[in-house]
Amino acid sequence: MTQLALVIDLNVCVGCHACVTSCKEWNTSGDAGPLCDERPYEAEPTGTFFNRVQTFEVGEFPATETVHFPKSCLHCEDPPCVPVCPTGASYKRKEDGIVLVDYDKCIGCKYCSWACPYGAREIDEKQKVMKKCTLCVDRIYDLSLAEIDRKPACVKACPTSARLFGDIHDPESTVSKAIRENGGYALMPEWGTQPANHYLPRRKTHLRIHEDELERSSNPLRIDGLLPKPGKSEPSLDDITSW
Repeated sequence: MTQLALVIDLNVCVGCHACVTSCKEWNTSGDAGPLCDERPYEAEPTGTFFNRVQTFEVGEFPATETVHFPKSCLHCEDPPCVPVCPTGASYKRKEDGIVLVDYDKCIGCKYCSWACPYGAREIDEKQKVMKKCTLCVDRIYDLSLAEIDRKPACVKACPTSARLFGDIHDPESTVSKAIRENGGYALMPEWGTQPANHYLPRRKTHLRIHEDELERSSNPLRIDGLLPKPGKSEPSLDDITSW
């Protein structure tokens, strides 16, 4: 049975958010749209995104690393969001394993978001329905598009090819090979949801830092220290300038 999914290579993700913006643009104008943003510049903004990139720092200075971690619906093979839905709005397709929401049936009760251990569902504050990543189902099957374009918008937009798309049940697919050859893993497998999306781990490199590299040669404080300074007894600019 086919199970379409994303494989994300954390070793080459640079946190550029191209996947976030392309996802927002495509889905706002697609079947899922509009993805509303309410009060974007106020104290309590809300926004509907199918894909977000979490960036955090690990380690202790000076041996620190920045990790960019993209996260969206993982299209679990045993999705906990489906059985809790009281109206049957959340469902998993048999033909490709994609988990979707029928907006006509959704009543915005948020049961599915409480059941999802990954926080992958977001309520659209304007339409009052739950929305989530669809793997661009309205794009990947669109025969009017060239075959090379029949991929999720985030995959097409990634400048470093950190995102792969395909059938993880096909042992010869690009995603299956990437998982098998690079130690790909599922997120939080202890929940028993069998996430279809996988991550490729960051590959450790030895960081060598020299003492003279801890302060930039272009540090403004270092440059300022070389500038001539007037004596304390000399008049200041305020003393000799009339405004």
